[in-house]
Amino acid sequence: MTAGGADLPAGRPSGLVGRQVAHYRIDAEVGRGGMAVVYRATDLRLGRTVALKLLAPELARNDTFRKRFAHESRVAAAIDHPNIVPVFEAGETEGLLYIAMRFVPGQDLRALLDRAGPLPVATALRIAVQVASALDAAHAHELVHRDVKPGNVLVAEGTDSDRPEHVYLTDFGLTKKSLSLTGFTSVGQFVGTLDYVAPEQISGRPVDGRCDVYSLGCVVYETLAGSPPFRRDDDMALLWAHQYDPPPPLSDVRPGLPAGMDEVLARALAKAPEHRYDSCMAFVTELRRAASSGAGGPGGAEDGAEDRAEGGGSPAGRPGAPQVPPAGPPPPPPAPPMWALPVFRGTERAP
Repeated sequence: MTAGGADLPAGRPSGLVGRQVAHYRIDAEVGRGGMAVVYRATDLRLGRTVALKLLAPELARNDTFRKRFAHESRVAAAIDHPNIVPVFEAGETEGLLYIAMRFVPGQDLRALLDRAGPLPVATALRIAVQVASALDAAHAHELVHRDVKPGNVLVAEGTDSDRPEHVYLTDFGLTKKSLSLTGFTSVGQFVGTLDYVAPEQISGRPVDGRCDVYSLGCVVYETLAGSPPFRRDDDMALLWAHQYDPPPPLSDVRPGLPAGMDEVLARALAKAPEHRYDSCMAFVTELRRAASSGAGGPGGAEDGAEDRAEGGGSPAGRPGAPQVPPAGPPPPPPAPPMWALPVFRGTERAP
């Protein structure tokens, strides 16, 4: 596992293993995706192992992207937070943009869910609170992630039995806004992961930290249910569902959880940003409180006092806060076309 989601088209040979890029010796390829490749590399100056992310060469040729990449990499590097992968360096050499980060041994949350399926409630909440803390720290620096997904959540070994996981959030140095400013995206093409994308990102409206609240809500839902809240048979149907369809209650997929958790997740996944929680920690704090307050909520009672301490500055994080904001409800959505109807009805996987 590395400190960055990889990104060059699968199957394109890199031919860089064993070579030197800047002052890094590339030791092994560890992941790739649409616009970059991530390698395990050795910093030859300091003798340490790093995750080295090399961006597609065409990005380096775009002045707009290069400038924004440099700016956002500096912002990401300035955030000192235990749940954000540290950025050591970002630069350009021989026509390649690169970013060097801490190498995190272990696995990402995507691999964990693929192997284990739905997580115990206590585990899911421990992971959620660490991701929420990282996101709120980024938002305090006016940096919106825009691509919160299991593949960008790294799960390393924790320090003790009370905190068996140490979670890192990664992939801040290459935001989707950077790509959209370069012309590498076009109308009808979305850069991101559709299972977790906020409605305002789909419609092209301005985004703030509340789009990360929505994406985190989708990720938390998946950790508890075993699948994201919306499952459709094609991308257009999935985009429609994010914009118009209510998420299925978590308790329908995983019976036995406190009903209050449904209400909290419904608010985090509200279609309009103003109907969501104001911060990621406010959302997770309320979710932990709901998990611990319901009879029979498995694993939800631990850290109740900590729940009240975290995120308490937000109205959404205080006991008794209304689950529905005072603003009026949005207008009813249009009737969906046939291709946007849900699929898998009656086949939801139980834990």
